[in-house]
Amino acid sequence: MTLTERHIIDTYSKLFEGLNPLTKIELIEKLTKSLKKEKKSKENDFYKSFGAFESDKSAEEMIKDIRESRKFRTKDLSF
Repeated sequence: MTLTERHIIDTYSKLFEGLNPLTKIELIEKLTKSLKKEKKSKENDFYKSFGAFESDKSAEEMIKDIRESRKFRTKDLSF
């Protein structure tokens, strides 16, 4: 844990000292839920990053299609 993270934790803990026990419990529940949600979200985002493009064509076929679809034009530049 970095010094900055430790400072943040100390600052928040001082704020929580004034809360009643029921509010502290509710805060703990929300933090716990956010940790679970964050973990699932990161895992889903990681796995969603794979296979974003789906095709039955092979890599060679896709390359061939891309090259064939290119259009070049010649333009005379007169100076």
